[in-house]
Amino acid sequence: MTAHTEVVSGPVRRPRNLAASIIGSIHDDATATALGFRGGTVAGSVHMDQFAPLLLGVFGHRWFETGSLSLYFRHATMDGEPVQAFVESPGVGETDPQIRSWATTVNDTVVAEGTTSVGQPSAPSALRNRDLRPVRPAELRILSQLSPGHSLGELLQAPDADRQRSVIGQGAMTEPLDWYTGSSPWGGPIASPSTVVGLLYTRLLADTKKAMGEHVGLFGAIEIRFRSGPVLLDRTYRVTGEIVALSQTPKTEAMWFDSRAFDKSGTLTAELRMMLRQMKESSPLYQERAARG
Repeated sequence: MTAHTEVVSGPVRRPRNLAASIIGSIHDDATATALGFRGGTVAGSVHMDQFAPLLLGVFGHRWFETGSLSLYFRHATMDGEPVQAFVESPGVGETDPQIRSWATTVNDTVVAEGTTSVGQPSAPSALRNRDLRPVRPAELRILSQLSPGHSLGELLQAPDADRQRSVIGQGAMTEPLDWYTGSSPWGGPIASPSTVVGLLYTRLLADTKKAMGEHVGLFGAIEIRFRSGPVLLDRTYRVTGEIVALSQTPKTEAMWFDSRAFDKSGTLTAELRMMLRQMKESSPLYQERAARG
């Protein structure tokens, strides 16, 4: 890490498109280019792993216990495209600081921007402070069967330890901390930020995705927050969630949802706020309307 006045920067890394083999997804070159992207995209959650060493340097291991990382994604990167992460330095003596965080390409295109914090900062995070611009479900097509307050259900799930170890073993994680595979200050190995996202997202939205019908989606914004962390790889958590808001842009429909992980004692361990974009052009519901027009 290198300190530049009040900004701390990490090294330039080359995040990998770990889902390139999923045909028909935004990570698949053919699908992505057909929708106007340069190629299959790197998942936003992959970029979050690049911040971990910076946050440990700024906040210490306390970040994995009560920290947050809140990012809105601005630019989709391709496999191996160089990216650099940055955070501001907190003020001297601040006990619960919240600081700016962002990532750019080597030509200074902003990949993601937002905030990171530790403890209980007085100001809301970047995503909690954002105008979600809700719309009536009747205005939507892909998300027409969903509405704010809709429960995403409840499940028991452990972090995907095998996947985390495999990604690290392949040399495909930008910043593989020793704590992800061996002992940590909390005992056994812990989940990386991207693995925390997977725990709080992947299986929880299975039924919701069915309700959307055929479409191509991508991450628009992600916030993870540890309440009594970290998330341990060898633990099973109770995961719950609900839809917060539905919105749209000219090219996408967007769903905001919150989810939480509780340990076996019922203690809240970690939270997620995510915005998922659904590409209108990818849905038969929009193609049919265009054909009739």
